[in-house]
Amino acid sequence: MSEFVRSLKEGLLRRPRAISPKWFYDEAGSMLFERICDLPEYYPTRVELALLKRHAGEIADLIGPAVDLVEFGAGATRKARILLAALDSPARFVPVDISGEHLLGAVDRLRDDHTGLIVEPLVADFTGDMVLPPAIGRRSGFFPGSSIGNFEPEAALALLQRFERLLDGGWLLIGVDLVKDPRLLHAAYNDAAGVTAGFNLNLWARANREANADFVIDNWMHSAFYNPPLHRIEMHLVSRVQQRVSVGDEVIEFAEGDSVHTENSYKYTVEGFRHLAREAGWLPQAVWTDSQNLFSMHLLRGRSGS
Repeated sequence: MSEFVRSLKEGLLRRPRAISPKWFYDEAGSMLFERICDLPEYYPTRVELALLKRHAGEIADLIGPAVDLVEFGAGATRKARILLAALDSPARFVPVDISGEHLLGAVDRLRDDHTGLIVEPLVADFTGDMVLPPAIGRRSGFFPGSSIGNFEPEAALALLQRFERLLDGGWLLIGVDLVKDPRLLHAAYNDAAGVTAGFNLNLWARANREANADFVIDNWMHSAFYNPPLHRIEMHLVSRVQQRVSVGDEVIEFAEGDSVHTENSYKYTVEGFRHLAREAGWLPQAVWTDSQNLFSMHLLRGRSGS
């Protein structure tokens, strides 16, 4: 039984029902997420790319030359390309992603554009027992896309602590979405074209493909809303009808309106995230935000490297 199938069954049998968002990212899900990043309503990618383009030189000067750059959750490597172009003689690029086929395709394109750069892709779950290849330069990490928001606060703290150990006192450049008008958040996660809904529902399509499940996709709807007290967007899959679903040898009953919680996306204030980083053992350095304070990029330095 694969880790995905085991996790899926456990998530559907617990109360409240919940599944880790890392399982969104099979090949189909990764391609859907790339489409989400280009939607007019989805500001994080657009704003983060603009911040990178504007400040890449300054970031590179702070990080320094000959770094061994590790990107966690690399996906299409679009943002890493901007950083790599600005860095002074990077020693190597290690993109890490759970979706192997998608990652390897992106790496082939990256190698074509950055001849001479050592690129060692690592197909792995960076939240699990991942081992990086031996360092060939001073390690620095890159974690863009506000993915830190997908983790509960305690899990986010643990992940930042894990990154500090993996990077052995190096730098970490991380994207963090900011608290803002809930109307902007609602639009970003409920796009008019329905791409985010398709991304969410692809979880059941994946279950049908890989877990011998029989989800009827039309019996489910995408739900995303802002939870103000917790400063987070929640995404759910909601049963439209009373139904029974088989997942392998398990038969699971859902009442009309039953929900499966598929993702959180926590939003931070700048100072709130800097506090979390300090608690995790990092020394916050520079921070960059756009003029509307929609999004932030933080440069952190490991204590063991200070």
